[in-house]
Amino acid sequence: MTSGDGKDHDLDAQAAEYVLGTLPSEQRQALARRLQHEPALRAAVDAWERRLQPLQELAPAQLPSDYLWQRIERSLDGLSPAASIVTPSRWWQRATSWRWTTAAGLAASLFMAVVLWREAPAPVPTYLVVLVAPQDQAPGWVVQASSPRSAQLIPLGMAEVPAGKTLQFWTKADGWSGPVSLGLIKPGERVEVPLESLPPLENNQLFELTLEGPAGSPTGKPSGPIQFIGRAVKVL
Repeated sequence: MTSGDGKDHDLDAQAAEYVLGTLPSEQRQALARRLQHEPALRAAVDAWERRLQPLQELAPAQLPSDYLWQRIERSLDGLSPAASIVTPSRWWQRATSWRWTTAAGLAASLFMAVVLWREAPAPVPTYLVVLVAPQDQAPGWVVQASSPRSAQLIPLGMAEVPAGKTLQFWTKADGWSGPVSLGLIKPGERVEVPLESLPPLENNQLFELTLEGPAGSPTGKPSGPIQFIGRAVKVL
């Protein structure tokens, strides 16, 4: 891999975490400032927003609870009067940002904003993978892992699979000698995938779905065309 490829991957990873809302506050503010004068970073952020747009439609409108409003008001008490004023346009920008966070959180059950709006705390996944079609980068599946013992493969739609073919799920960390099969997958089916026999998940770990024969790959390795592919992002 060339140094240019490494820089491109780092840029794409930063853009993904920015859009998903998983960057720490200081890093997020620094990246937001860079967007004004780094066209490549701006393009990467725009691309991730387009990829995750379908997830936004999964999030119903949701009003903050009285408890959350009280927390917001307390956080504003220490601000100067000028800083406390929120114009309608600024409020809409914040609301749009919240909606993005809610959309991804509902689809992957991972964002703290969603946890705050629920009556009871929910488990927060440590890794997220958005599997996209290599042809058009359209998201088709989400992988979420909140436990070292298993991960969930969640469809975002109904994938079309030709007769006599099946989808096979694979993963490979950077240091592995080859990919490992995680089983055969039915289109549109939500699956709990056991991970106990594998090493711990890693940031940037590859996941993919390939098109194979009805019994899966005859070689034990991916042999058919890639239908969806993505890499793990550590979110907490």
